[in-house]
Amino acid sequence: MAKISKKRKEAFAKYDRSKLYALPEAVQMVKDITFTKFDASFDIDVRLGVDPRKANQMVRGIVTLPHGTGKEVRVLVLCTPDKEEEAKAAGADYVGLEEYVDKIKQGWTDVDVIITMPSVMPKIGALGRVLGPRGLMPNPKSGTVTMEIGKAVTEVKAGKIDFKVDKYGIIHSSVGKNRFTAEQLTENVREMMNTIIKLKPTSAKGTYIKSIYLSTTMSPGVQVDPKTVSL
Repeated sequence: MAKISKKRKEAFAKYDRSKLYALPEAVQMVKDITFTKFDASFDIDVRLGVDPRKANQMVRGIVTLPHGTGKEVRVLVLCTPDKEEEAKAAGADYVGLEEYVDKIKQGWTDVDVIITMPSVMPKIGALGRVLGPRGLMPNPKSGTVTMEIGKAVTEVKAGKIDFKVDKYGIIHSSVGKNRFTAEQLTENVREMMNTIIKLKPTSAKGTYIKSIYLSTTMSPGVQVDPKTVSL
């Protein structure tokens, strides 16, 4: 049996693991039981009553968190020359096309989001083997294949995230950093949950939101009462 660390024992002693906490209380509790010396990521795990193997029950969406993610997002824009200034003005970290396509073919993926244009997608399709496994492949559904390059860059930099349910019916996402105030984190979680609730598939039967857990990078999880998450 793995040994429980002193800090983890201290964390477990602070709360009731069998209790469902109201959202604001759960957020504060997670902050109270986080002992990392670095600024930990504040995460949410939502188990849904859907079967992701069925196309009509796949839950995928985009949300812009009101207080951002707290993470510096590195954006690469692959575009034609006429869109380069627009991308740079919006704050893209890397802008170009052929030179970055060649770098990616050689294994370079030192970015968090790639944004491109519909006309450029044929060139990027060949990069699927490199980008796909890293979750970097641009997709119209996530707003990363668009003619509105500047708007897309601005939204990503402001805290827009793309999420989808995994094969177990769970959505995992970061909703901020532990340095955020409890109020900021609560508002970010509410925005995330309201978006997930709006995306409920019409074919999903029974309980949609089965469980919600909040945690930081190395903290235990605190269970949230689903009735307290939406406005």
